[in-house]
Amino acid sequence: VQLVESGGGLVSPGSSLSLSCVASGFPFGPSFMSWVRQPPGKELEWVAAINPTGRSTTYADSVKGRFTITRDNTKNTMYLQMNDLKSEDTAVYYCAQGWAAQATKRPRAHGTQVTVSS
Repeated sequence: VQLVESGGGLVSPGSSLSLSCVASGFPFGPSFMSWVRQPPGKELEWVAAINPTGRSTTYADSVKGRFTITRDNTKNTMYLQMNDLKSEDTAVYYCAQGWAAQATKRPRAHGTQVTVSS
């Protein structure tokens, strides 16, 4: 299993970022996938999840209405569009197999740092 996240950065509150996750080494198309994050000094938490077809998604309450998870199975890639970023969104973001909270127990890669600060 190989997962490579990208797209993080340092942004101001209210800004937007788009994260990408390229997957390989396993059948991406049939896999439930999620974005999880670990804020500094806090435990890992799930952020958003998407089913294999992309037609079903779910979000943590903290990001609902601001983040959008999508996937392109032809490119083995998953995305997270993050709008109206807040300081509490600061974290290392990871993609992982699994649905929502289950994904926090799955192997992760290096992640991508998102820092929201004025």
